[in-house]
Parts: sequence; structure tokens; C-alpha cells
Amino acid sequence: MTLPSLTPLTSEPVHAPSGPPLLEASGITVRFGGVTAVKNISLAVRPGEILGLIGPNGAGKTTLFNALTGFVRASEGRVTFDGRDITHAQPQVRAKMGMARTFQVERPFEDLSVLENVLVAAFLKHRGRAAENHAYDVLERVGLADRAAQPASQLNLARRRRLELAKALALEPRVLFLDESIAGLNPPGQQEMVALIRTLAQSGLGIVMVEHIMHVIMSLSDHVICMAFGELLAEGDPHDVAAHPDVIRAYLGDDHD
Repeated sequence: MTLPSLTPLTSEPVHAPSGPPLLEASGITVRFGGVTAVKNISLAVRPGEILGLIGPNGAGKTTLFNALTGFVRASEGRVTFDGRDITHAQPQVRAKMGMARTFQVERPFEDLSVLENVLVAAFLKHRGRAAENHAYDVLERVGLADRAAQPASQLNLARRRRLELAKALALEPRVLFLDESIAGLNPPGQQEMVALIRTLAQSGLGIVMVEHIMHVIMSLSDHVICMAFGELLAEGDPHDVAAHPDVIRAYLGDDHD
């Protein structure tokens, strides 16, 4: 059995978040019938900050992620974005305000070109030639400009992930939610995506990441929240969270020394 590495790749911070929180969530609880999937989770994301959400399978990470982005309704708690209460706002409203997300399973419009896929998102805020120029600029940003005319169905996994990211960036977000954007990629693909995410954060974009590759998310994140059974297990600096006894037990079991 291969045990997950909780050790960050580097000890130096990769960016310097600053300013007041752009996204804040307080006391988020999500229930499905009699099951509490997320219980009383609070967090904040500043411009340029990468917040990592970690935890074993079934911890509630994806449900919290969906509650923050409006795809699941919070049973309790409050979410604010740029000082505005968006607790009950629909996903499309949040997108227009400056929140965008990727999805764990890539679902491009297979019959459209790479550029046309991004145009679909770009039309939310742009029209005509401006939308096309914006979409092309986004493709250059993620390294897909040379594939603009290629059918999306012909992309490999790494490029599909970049296309998923491009569609989110075309919405011109201020906070970006990344759902398993690195898992499944080969080592070179992982390194390229890590470099791209760091560049996005350095540009001032707030990022919330759910990722199972522990050494990657721990090295990228400025702040880490670890969940287990829907509840907060530990949070703070990646090194402190990685060394937390409860986090080690959650991943490796009670018998781990």
C-alpha cells in the first residue's frame, strides 16, 4: 500500500496574499435529509491566496466546494463575496460577480473547437469580436492557443484540463475554484499545471483547491483546511497541518506511529 505524502515540496512561500478577504464563509453546514455532510465550516480567501481543502474520501470537501459555488444549498451559515451576501445566489449569479470553477470530470463541447468552447464562457461578459479576442487571450494564457481550431474531442487529458481551466478563466473570475485539476496527470503535466496555478495566484487571483495529490496541494497552498466526516480537523500553515497528529491519523490510521 502506498501512503500519501503530506510533506510540502518547498518550504518557501510562493506568493504573498494581501488585503482583506474577498470570499468569506461562516458556519457552513450542509444536510441531506438526516445526514450532515458538512458541519460548521468557516474560511476566508484573499486576493492572491491559495486555499487548499484536503481530507480523506468522504470528508465533505466536494460538498463544501459545491456549497461555496452555489451548486448545493447551505442548510446553515453565510457566504459573502466582496462584502455582498451570496448565501442563496445561483451559480450563474456568482459567476457574473467574479467566481468561477472547474469540474472534476471534464465535459467539453466535443463537436466544437477549443476556441469555440472558451467562447461559450467568454460570451457571459463580452460580445462579438471582443469575446473572440478575449477567448484567444485566455487560450494563450493556458498554453492552448496553438490548438484553438482543433476539435475539443481530440484533446488528451492534460489539454482537456487546460481547456476546463480556460473556460473558467474566460469568466474573468476574482476567485477560482479548482476541483481535482491535477489528479490523473503524468509528472510533466502536473508540473505544468502547478506552474500555471502559481502564476494565476501571483496575478492576484484567489484560488480554492480540492486535490488528492497531497505533496502538490501542500506545496501550493498558503493556507490549508483539513476535513474529516464533514467537520474541521485542522487548519493553518501547510507544514503545521501536515504535522498535526489528527491529520496523520485521518490519513494513515490510528496505528500509525
